[in-house]
This record gives sequence, C-alpha cells and structure tokens, in this order.
Amino acid sequence: MWFWNKKHTIAASGILQGAADHHSHILPGVDDGVETMEESLHILGTYEELGIKELWLTPHIMEDIPNTPEKLKARFVQLQATYNGNITLHLAAEYMIDNHLRKLLPNHSPSYVRGASNTVAEGDRTIIPLETNNSPSLPRGTTRGSVVCDDGYFSTQKECPIGATKGEGVETNSLLPIGNSGKHILVETSYFNPPMRFKETLRQIKSLGYYPLLAHPERYMYMDNDEYRRLREEGVKFQLNLASLAGGYGKAVKKKALWLLENGFYSVAGSDLQCEDAIEYITSCKLDEKSLMNVAQLLKNRI
Repeated sequence: MWFWNKKHTIAASGILQGAADHHSHILPGVDDGVETMEESLHILGTYEELGIKELWLTPHIMEDIPNTPEKLKARFVQLQATYNGNITLHLAAEYMIDNHLRKLLPNHSPSYVRGASNTVAEGDRTIIPLETNNSPSLPRGTTRGSVVCDDGYFSTQKECPIGATKGEGVETNSLLPIGNSGKHILVETSYFNPPMRFKETLRQIKSLGYYPLLAHPERYMYMDNDEYRRLREEGVKFQLNLASLAGGYGKAVKKKALWLLENGFYSVAGSDLQCEDAIEYITSCKLDEKSLMNVAQLLKNRI
C-alpha cells in the first residue's frame, strides 16, 4: 500500500527509544573498535540522547585478536566505574568461527545431574540434544553434580545454560554469552568463504546448551537464501547490522538485509559500532514504514 513507501530516518522515527543494541565494539582498547575511554563515554552520551537503554559490548575474540574473558572483564569493570549514565551495559564477545574458537570449546558437552532436562526446547520443537550424566569428562573448571553459573560483575543476568537450572548443571566459564538469558553465543565468519568445519562448530556450540547467534548474516557473500533457511531450521539465530540497511556495505548486502528483514529471519539488531562517526550514518538511514516497524521490533527484542 502507498503509505508503506513513505520513508523516515531511524533517528526521526523514534524506534531507538528503549532500544537494545546487541552488537558493538565500544569497549575501549581491546580490538579494532573504539580506542580510548573518552571516546567510549562520548558515544554512550550520544546513545543516551537517542534513547537507547541497553548495550551489549561484543569485542572480537579470534586468532588475530585472542582476547581472554579475564582481560575483557577487567576492562569492562573500568568502563562501568567511569560511566555514570542510565544505559545498562553488558559484556559478551563476538567469536570468529576459527581454530581459536574450537580450542575454547570443550570436546564434550556439559553433563547434567539427575533431575535436569537433557533437551533444549523452543516452543514445541526440541532443538539441541545434550549429553546425559554418562559423559566421560567435563569442561575445564567444572565439577560433576555442581553448577558453575558465573554471576560476576560482567553481566546482570545469572541464568544457567539451556536445559539446566541452578544447582542442577554445569557450565564452562571459557565463553562470554550474549543475551539476558545467557543462552546465546555471538559468532561470525569470513565474509567471502565459509570456515572449515562450520556446521561442526555450530553443533558443538549447541551441544554446550547455547544457541549460535550469527552476526550480520547479510554480509556473507557465500550464503544464499537456501543457506539462511537451513541455518534457521538448525536453530541458528540471526543478528541484523543496522548499517547494512543504510547501504554501508554495498547494494548487494543491503538487498539481502531487506530480504531477511521482510521474511522474519532476524531475532535482534545491533550497530556493530566501531567509531563515533558511524552513529550519524546509521541514524540518518531512511526506511519505509514497514521496514521501520520490523526494525523497531528487533530493537525491542531481548534474547
């Protein structure tokens, strides 16, 4: 209908009020994103003016940038101590699917004690089968029959992985999950070629009780619509980069992003922000009203 074609900027539409940004590189001095604490604080001030209420800091962890949870948590504590605004900050990570990630993943999924669920359900569908208490080994830092659900300062949530309840399961501390539920791992791949053992790594992540959340799937040139459908059927969730809708990565990426958006593939959205200049580029993006409504829902979503 004609009114769907009327366009507004993201900023003027008001859809950022109360929004959650599920992907950013604003934690200073830890990857190829923001370098200084001053710049981070200035960006957070701009975010406040836009009405954003939750921000996930997702620094890279990959072979070229082998950040550790300990290093990132320490830097996050410094940012929290310095920032006095009203945006809720969370720490997670963006994991490149590479050999470095595979080394972080235990060879066996967590073992659950008697009484804990050993399946992962989404609605009426069982997505991820988990091993039973017969598992021969456990992830590093865990003990059989106990739960290690990290409730430290780097997240406001204290929930266990899918299929476990507090006091009933075990969890590895080697990963930084994303989402208020603590049940998702943000992952990415090369933009041009699928990584080696791609599906195997996704299955390994799921065997640990997590949903893979694929960052900016619209940017992967080797993926087509059929591949997106297969990944969704396998329980992989998708995160939209807002800059893709603005054409920041080219026309082909924008076209794929609009198709994925229109067909309901995305679960959440993020800025993937790496510098302050990108804020104006994203917020000045013009979208038709139907697309704005879809993006607004993604910005409201919490996982």
